[in-house]
Amino acid sequence: MSKVTLTINDKKVQAEEGTTLLEAARSAGIEIPTLCYHEKLTPQGSCRLCTVEISRGQQPSRLVTSCIYLVEEGLVVQTETERVIKGRKMILQLLWARAPGSQVIRDYAVKYGVDREKFEVSSNFCILCGLCVRYCAEVKKKNAIGFVGRGSDRQVMFYPEIAAQECPQCGECWKICPTGVLPSNYAITRVPHFNWPVNPFFPQYDGK
Repeated sequence: MSKVTLTINDKKVQAEEGTTLLEAARSAGIEIPTLCYHEKLTPQGSCRLCTVEISRGQQPSRLVTSCIYLVEEGLVVQTETERVIKGRKMILQLLWARAPGSQVIRDYAVKYGVDREKFEVSSNFCILCGLCVRYCAEVKKKNAIGFVGRGSDRQVMFYPEIAAQECPQCGECWKICPTGVLPSNYAITRVPHFNWPVNPFFPQYDGK
C-alpha cells in the first residue's frame, strides 16, 4: 500500500493510504481527544470530540471528524484551532451534563476550560457513544446490547434473552465505557450473578 504525505500541526507526517487522520496523528505523537473511538472497533464518529480543521491549497478550510476521515496527499491538518476548540467545548458541556461522574469527560472539560453549569444536569450517565454496542457485536459477536428509541429517547439496552446467557461470563463492555457506568440498569437489576470486573473509573462500584 502506498504512502501519502500530509501536514499535521505544522509537522510533516507520512501515513499509508486508508489510514484515518486520528491514526496518522497518533502515530506522529500528536494527541487528539476521543470518547467513542476504540482501536479494535470500526470507527463511528458519534461523539465528534476528535474533530479537526483541514485545508488544501486555496480551498477554504473545513471541520472533519478525524476518526473516520482518511488521509490525503498534501492535506493540512490543525488539531487545536479556535474553531476546533469552540466545538469541543460545546460538545464537552453537553456530555458533562449527561455524565457528570465521568472522570475522562471531567478531565477533558478542565483541559478546555468548560463550564458545566451552562446546561442542566440530566445525569443519565450514558453519552450514546456506542462503544459497548459495537464491542459486543464486532469483537464478542454476541449482540447482547443495542440501541433502542430515536432522538432524545434513544438509549442503550441489554437484550434480556441474550444478556442472561452471555453477559455473566463477559462484562468486557464495562471496561471500555467512557462514563464508567453501565448504560442500562438491566445488567445490574435484572441479570443475576453478574461478575463485572472492577470499574477503572469508579473502583468503589463493582456493579453488584
